[in-house]
Amino acid sequence: MISTVLWGIVYVSTFIVMEFVAWFSHKYIMHGFLWSWHQDHHKKDHNSWFEMNDLFFIVYALLSAGFVVLWGEFGFWPGLPIALGIFTYGMTYFLVHDIFIHQRIKLFRKTNNRYAKGIRRAHKIHHKSIHKEKGECFGMLWVPRKYFN
Repeated sequence: MISTVLWGIVYVSTFIVMEFVAWFSHKYIMHGFLWSWHQDHHKKDHNSWFEMNDLFFIVYALLSAGFVVLWGEFGFWPGLPIALGIFTYGMTYFLVHDIFIHQRIKLFRKTNNRYAKGIRRAHKIHHKSIHKEKGECFGMLWVPRKYFN
């Protein structure tokens, strides 16, 4: 029987590691060989609510589901906390990135928190460039200190 503490450590560690995975995939995959999926996210005019960039959510959902399969079908006990860590990060990403920052759903419009303002500022700087190259600030939850001043 796996202890609750060990299970929690795997879950929280996965959530934390996902910030690095998101940064890495944003910098080297989204602004790299899969720019064709991500570029519409950097355009101001959209014809629909859906963006090609949303395909990345599906990729991460499949990754999370794969860990559920490893847990359920093969008895790999870390599979479930890893899957839930990925899922929780994905939900956090959706809330922070799509709802809070990009206002795809009009909530949290008047948030006046220093941390929230820093995240918005960093993301705004990231979107200053509409091109694949010379991007800045690829993280979501952990952004450089300079954006909080």
